[in-house]
Amino acid sequence: MTTVKSPGGPAGRILVVGGYGAVGATVTSTLDAWFPGRAVPGGRDAARARRLGGVGVDVTDPEDLLRVLEVLSDVTAVVLCVEPPDARVARVCLERGVHVVDVGATARLLDDVGALHGVAADAGATAVLSVGLAPGLTNLLAHRAHDAVGGADGIDLTVLLGSGERHGADALRWTVAGLAEPVSVRPLRTELPGHGSRTAHPFPFSDQHTLPRTLGVARVTTRLCLDSRLLTGVLFALRRTGVTRAAARPDVQRRLAALTRRVRVGGDGFVIRADARRGGRHAAYALTGRGQSRVTGLVAAYVTREVVTGRVSAGVHHIEQIPRLAGLPEDLGRHGVTLLRPPGGTAER
Repeated sequence: MTTVKSPGGPAGRILVVGGYGAVGATVTSTLDAWFPGRAVPGGRDAARARRLGGVGVDVTDPEDLLRVLEVLSDVTAVVLCVEPPDARVARVCLERGVHVVDVGATARLLDDVGALHGVAADAGATAVLSVGLAPGLTNLLAHRAHDAVGGADGIDLTVLLGSGERHGADALRWTVAGLAEPVSVRPLRTELPGHGSRTAHPFPFSDQHTLPRTLGVARVTTRLCLDSRLLTGVLFALRRTGVTRAAARPDVQRRLAALTRRVRVGGDGFVIRADARRGGRHAAYALTGRGQSRVTGLVAAYVTREVVTGRVSAGVHHIEQIPRLAGLPEDLGRHGVTLLRPPGGTAER
């Protein structure tokens, strides 16, 4: 029988897996400022983690994580800034009463972790999913726009990312793999603050998979463009030709991700926008900022703070299901993120 550990609140340590990477470094430093000495960076590069005062941990091996949790017996929460191959890592944590904050973005994996709701509730543990920019802040904007129209019939989410930002390897591989997935909806031309009218293309962000269930909306579609019009055009032209289907192969994903990392076109700004419609009613919200990885890390840190201080009920939740996080877009204003009500509409192309 699994021993259930009572979550230690902010007094326990917080293991940040991937805590030295593009996202995890922000999570670790932010949590360390709030809870000095309690954030522990971890990752597969054990030497690098130890240089930062952390531990080696491999989330592809649940037994390795279990070993770490037995050594660091006071860990109260695990923040996953790298995506494990399946839900076993989350199960290891939740069965022990250890909270989980998951920055993952793969719909299948989020569904599998969501199925552990009963396990988490029985152990008095909390897991929060859809944490980051997209999914994450897109979910919160969608919820806000949905409420503004009194319950949307459909929601369009648009994500503009800076093609000049240095992203982590997992994020790049995920993006490359997304280009290989088939699409059945049309691009959308949208006004994006600071970037004018842009054409965004359908892309398999997990928010459009989750939100129909959590908000009860019939249709949610998420689309992507890059700040570089040229690179956006090239990537999605290649998808139309079918060339990117080869990206379904892991070896091709690794090569394309390495090539993408070397491309330094564009900046590090981002925009996300949510448009909700019900009949003739239309509400739109947008967030702008710089540093997608940094802001993803900040979102994860804010969510973790709510979890370890006991402000989120036990069980598995997506970020938009936690009322205390509804004001997170405003909270991020102190970090250079701006919430807007953009003029202009959207139109299919």
